[in-house]
Amino acid sequence: MEPPEYDSWTLQGAPDQVARARRLVTAALGPSHPLHDDSVLLTSELATNAVVHSAARDGGTFTVSVLSSQSRVRVCVTDGGSEAPPCACRTSLTSQGGRGLPLLEALSHRWGFTRQNGVNTVWFELVLVTVPAGWAAAGV
Repeated sequence: MEPPEYDSWTLQGAPDQVARARRLVTAALGPSHPLHDDSVLLTSELATNAVVHSAARDGGTFTVSVLSSQSRVRVCVTDGGSEAPPCACRTSLTSQGGRGLPLLEALSHRWGFTRQNGVNTVWFELVLVTVPAGWAAAGV
């Protein structure tokens, strides 16, 4: 089992930094990593939440950290704090937002958040799951 790799970056709390967060995760994992696409998508959701819903948007910063191996990825986004904790609330079909954490819940192996002194760290983990050879053909 190979040791995991760790990368971390502090970004300005501006909307253009969401794209930068995606590029940094791509650079850390490599575009051929089997968990790349979901990792980049979910990082984008968390970075957007940091920029839109936390004190990072008021000239602050947020941090993106990636811990990865070939079969696992853990991404943490720590923001500048918010009045309320993150909420995976359900929204109406016509809402313009509010789907980020439900998407995180649907795609990740597990996720969660910590909140200390108003500062939020939201994290997710993705795990590569493979199907044994012949399993699908067995009609199970």
